[in-house]
Order: sequence, then structure tokens, then C-alpha cells
Amino acid sequence: MTKQVDARGLSCPQPVILARKAIGEGSYPIEVWVDTVTSRENVRRMAEKAGCRVAVEAVEGEFKLTLSR
Repeated sequence: MTKQVDARGLSCPQPVILARKAIGEGSYPIEVWVDTVTSRENVRRMAEKAGCRVAVEAVEGEFKLTLSR
């Protein structure tokens, strides 16, 4: 089952903190939804440093990052 993290409307570092917590739970895949380019890039960098593969998809002005191992 896909874990979903809705970080839309939150300012940094909150999206990164929520995504890091989901990674720590170890259930993949994880979908992280954000609504700014800055949040997208910060979550992507953190997830890659944590050893995750990251797929980014733009959806109607928002971004869905799918994290997997």
C-alpha cells in the first residue's frame, strides 16, 4: 500500500520533516505531495541522500514525488 504525505501549503522545512518521518517508517512506495519548486527540490535532495529513488511528476501546478528503494 502506498503511503501518502500531503505537504501542500506547508513551508520548508516542514515537507522535508514529514517526508523524512515517512522514510523512517520504512513502508514504500511513498508519495509526497508539495506545491512549490523549493519544497520539491528540498524533498528530492533529502530522499536521494537517504538512498531513495525519486520520480517527480507535475500534476496541475503541484508536484508528486514518488519515493522507492
